[in-house]
Amino acid sequence: MKVILFLMISVMMSPLHAGSVGSDCKIKGKKMSGKVQIVSSFADFKVQIVNSFPDLKVQQVTSFPNDCGKWQFVESFPDFKIQIVNSFPDFKIQYVNSFPGVP
Repeated sequence: MKVILFLMISVMMSPLHAGSVGSDCKIKGKKMSGKVQIVSSFADFKVQIVNSFPDLKVQQVTSFPNDCGKWQFVESFPDFKIQIVNSFPDFKIQYVNSFPGVP
């Protein structure tokens, strides 16, 4: 019984469970804004694109990706890399045209 309780608390306290984008817009110490590269392997984060209940609302921009949720997609020199997955993501995103960030 103690082992099960410990495991439940460990999972709940883990910063890497799904939906772990913090109110400071960071996950694993990286701010979720900036230049992003989509890769098929060796990604910093696995991301699932959804239409509702996202962990982060993302707005694609062509310059100045400084605010939370503003991403500029690049082919080289990214701030972080993502891999698009259909299951078991690190967090879920929804593309928006305005008001990006943590919902």
